[in-house]
Amino acid sequence: MGRVMLAAPRGYCAGVERAIVTVEEALRRYGPPVYVRKQIVHNTFVVGDLTRRGAVFVDELDEVPDDALVIFSAHGVSPAVKEQARERGLRTIDATCPLVTKVHKEAVRFAEVGYEIVLIGHADHEEVEGTLGEAPDHMHVVDPAHPDDLHLPDDTPVSWLSQTTLSVDETMTAVRRLRERFPGLVDPPSDDICYASQNRQEAVARIAPHCDLVVVVGSSNSSNSQRLVEVALGAGARSSYLVDRAADADEHWLDGVETVGVSSGASVPDHLVGELLDWLAARGYSDTESVTLAEETLTFSLPHELR
Repeated sequence: MGRVMLAAPRGYCAGVERAIVTVEEALRRYGPPVYVRKQIVHNTFVVGDLTRRGAVFVDELDEVPDDALVIFSAHGVSPAVKEQARERGLRTIDATCPLVTKVHKEAVRFAEVGYEIVLIGHADHEEVEGTLGEAPDHMHVVDPAHPDDLHLPDDTPVSWLSQTTLSVDETMTAVRRLRERFPGLVDPPSDDICYASQNRQEAVARIAPHCDLVVVVGSSNSSNSQRLVEVALGAGARSSYLVDRAADADEHWLDGVETVGVSSGASVPDHLVGELLDWLAARGYSDTESVTLAEETLTFSLPHELR
């Protein structure tokens, strides 16, 4: 009846895999409970699975007992959080994605040489909160959809950084708007949008023009998963939806649909995509074509505390 275009790359990126394995290895070595500040990655299934195995997810360090082991999530934390952990004598393992750490270091360097830093991102996202803490007196968070909401004198020396999980298009649109006002706007040493976010977006953009519907597997609090839905719609898909699991899909979405595109966010285990493919196959969409944009070979070593 219908066909499926399966985008690749999809699912786990190197930073997510490192973070999840960090929690698993800490549980194996030290036994439960192992505390994790915030969700280790933004995926409901992964967090639930690790919870069943003995991980305890907390919002802030004051929920962690004295002398306990606490892991910082892949999204990173501010220096103030690390200092709070030191003051309390907590044992810590930092599972921050190395690509987020790179942005943190760029923030410190820009601040040291006197730039005001525009951080393009969503103010309530954990990654943005952590990056902001690296140079709070020099950093200004600007929503990518509202780059004009920046209150600085026009002659201010300004640089920019971005949340790593944004879409490339929305980030560069914001940068162009900022550069109209600040012609001397300084770019970061390298693109901040992480390779995995960019690869997944480009893969979805490739299949979307050929799809009536694109279904993205990912949790609603996953920024990079939400961006994939936006990219699919922007690239020509007639409709696109985000689902945590196949059970969340709606058969009505398939009305009049010949081709379904499928992808998943960077924190999604691939068996959840398999569940969705089975769900589609049971409804007549069993002809699956894999469309591969790039091969990802990057890996990150575990945090030094576990090596």
